[in-house]
Amino acid sequence: MPQPVDPSISSETSERRIYTVARLLTGLRRLLADRVGHLWIVGEVSNLHRAPSGHCYFSLKDDVGQVRAVMFRASAQRVRFDLEEGLEVLVYAEVSVYEARGDLQLIVREVEPRGQGALQLAFEQLRARLESEGLFDEARKLPVPDHPRALAVVTSPTSAALRDVIHVTGKRWPGVPLYILPTRVQGAGAEREIAAAIDAIAEITGLPPRRVAEGASPENGSGAPALEVELDVVLLIRGGGSLEDLMCFNSEVVARAIASCPLPVVTGVGHEVDLTIADLVADLRAATPSAAAVAVLPDRRALGAQLGRDWSRLRVAIGSRIRHKRGDWQREHEALRVLAPSAKLVAQRTRLGAAIRALASAARAAHQRQRARLSERVARLDSLSPLAVLARGYALVRRTADREIIRQSDQLSQGERLSIRVAEAQIEAVVESVEPVASD
Repeated sequence: MPQPVDPSISSETSERRIYTVARLLTGLRRLLADRVGHLWIVGEVSNLHRAPSGHCYFSLKDDVGQVRAVMFRASAQRVRFDLEEGLEVLVYAEVSVYEARGDLQLIVREVEPRGQGALQLAFEQLRARLESEGLFDEARKLPVPDHPRALAVVTSPTSAALRDVIHVTGKRWPGVPLYILPTRVQGAGAEREIAAAIDAIAEITGLPPRRVAEGASPENGSGAPALEVELDVVLLIRGGGSLEDLMCFNSEVVARAIASCPLPVVTGVGHEVDLTIADLVADLRAATPSAAAVAVLPDRRALGAQLGRDWSRLRVAIGSRIRHKRGDWQREHEALRVLAPSAKLVAQRTRLGAAIRALASAARAAHQRQRARLSERVARLDSLSPLAVLARGYALVRRTADREIIRQSDQLSQGERLSIRVAEAQIEAVVESVEPVASD
């Protein structure tokens, strides 16, 4: 059986140096490490693959060729943006040989996007992803109440931003309570602390988290007791700083915590020119911490002046309303007075008096007419009365025995008793004789 050849010993029968593949590749790797070492290389990312272990495999290519590259988990975790297919990058790598395949490869230690900063690229990538999920939509944002009962302030307890908010609160609305949720606002791990403080709002108030379109804020284990405090608004504030200083406000974990907060979140991060992912997700963005306090708190002086103006307008309106109603009341009163039973009784009494007077007048007139007619008839009767005839000198003779009127002399006999009625007397007589009278 042939024995393995020692690659370090030349053959006795030849001047050739014989190497194993492993020795060759090891030598090449050492040669590259000694002669080339680490260097910056520019190229385009292709064939990108992220392994479950956290390692990242890809190729770096240009118009001429390509080379395999690997970025191990420890290095990959330090990259602040996501590698993407077609992205042009500048890598700091060690040129080496992957002995299992004999391939030239780059062991990448650092990656920078070509043409822009890593933080800016990470910002744009996260912004595009969250925007596609709807976390920036105005429809999902909550309105900020005009007169909040209490504010939760997420910030560093020793920051100038907190002092600014306290100062503004004292001037504008000093009676509102401020609940400070202390957290770091800069440095490694600050984003987790900020998200935990925001997530604690649901536990403190007893309100359910707001529903998020995709993904959710991770469980941060804030351990805050369920106090059920009547909070209305959350202020997330920080003073100005560089893009690196504000990096925690450009993190996905903070963005999702804001999106799921049950109360409206108002951000006041950095200066007016600073724009963070937290600002885009927040229900209201203010330019500075002081501006955030101004945005959520009413101004007591302006409110007092407005109250005075409203009170004046209210008094004028009430006076006008009273005058209008008094006029209506007077018209209704007059209408009721006209339609009242007493008014109707007075009218009927007046009509009755007039009727009585008319009836009396008519009765007097009728009485006078009847009296005149009676007088006329009495006169006529008087003219036809036997007494009137008697008054002219005539007499009415009756036989006493049978009261028969004597009209002819042959009705009498001697000795008969007669009753003779003259105008003013009744005469009793006895017939002594009847003698005819000759007519002239």
